Amino acid sequence: MKALISPNEVVETGCRVVEIQNQEFEVANPLFWVDCSSEITPTEYFYNQTTQEFVLIPVKQIEQPQAQGVQNL
Repeated sequence: MKALISPNEVVETGCRVVEIQNQEFEVANPLFWVDCSSEITPTEYFYNQTTQEFVLIPVKQIEQPQAQGVQNL
């Protein structure tokens, strides 16, 4: 498998994975291809150019506001 990487689009501490394909095709600079496993998905991973590895994007927990008291109508 091949992952198309966009170094101009920063995700966490790496680059956005644009798409995954079985075969690479010609792309414009600065996009580039790297080998990847079949478990890599563009929505769950980013590519760290320094370590040359794919890293799972951390899931951010959204805190729901808690009601403070009761509203009287």
